[in-house]
Amino acid sequence: MAGHSKWANIQHRKGRQDAKRGKIFSKLIKEITVAARMSGGDPAMNPRLRAAIAAAKDENMPSDNITRAIKKGTGDLDGVNYEEVRYEGYGISGAAIIIDCLTDNKQRAVSDVRYALTKNGGNLGTDGSVAFMFKHCGSIVFEPGVSEDDVMEVALEAGAEDIVTDEDGSIEVITAPGDFLAVREALEAAEFKPAMAEVTMKPDNEIEFAGDDAAKMQKILDTLEDLDDVQDVYSNAVIQQG
Repeated sequence: MAGHSKWANIQHRKGRQDAKRGKIFSKLIKEITVAARMSGGDPAMNPRLRAAIAAAKDENMPSDNITRAIKKGTGDLDGVNYEEVRYEGYGISGAAIIIDCLTDNKQRAVSDVRYALTKNGGNLGTDGSVAFMFKHCGSIVFEPGVSEDDVMEVALEAGAEDIVTDEDGSIEVITAPGDFLAVREALEAAEFKPAMAEVTMKPDNEIEFAGDDAAKMQKILDTLEDLDDVQDVYSNAVIQQG
């Protein structure tokens, strides 16, 4: 999208995540636990667990933490039974927001999400109210300077759907959710290390925010991400930096 830098926004997001490292660890442990509970503790037979472990290793989580989370999921250690639930809502100017939670108390989760939205100028929507504006896909991003032709050759051979080069030179490889791991592993085997790799909800269209509106929208997203039950927050808002 003209007028903003994908790479600048990715760096900004990574910086905010680094400032919340303890929170990131908590979310990853939940995801590993749920993945192991749903489909077993063997990463080779459980793609969701393999992806969660890869994400944890990206954040330098100690192996002992990963092992304990898997054992809690498989029942070898006592653990909390989390449920997956998704909420949809709006920020300022109608920006769309999807909030994915893992919670042991759905009433608390929806109450906290509703309060975080309404307190900051947003509101909770109904199921399906904004999800149609997003595509569930894998996103693998490389920093400017990586060879587009070389990435494209490996990615398409491994099953990627599309390769997009932004005006700032960053490269994004788009995959179907089920092909994400295979494409990422093929790229890493070819020594292409992504700056960010995740299965995400990618907006079809984006809304840019600057100045006071950017600060207000960022406050909504930050407040939601800080909730204990919230795992992921997706939005079609693009926050202009500076």
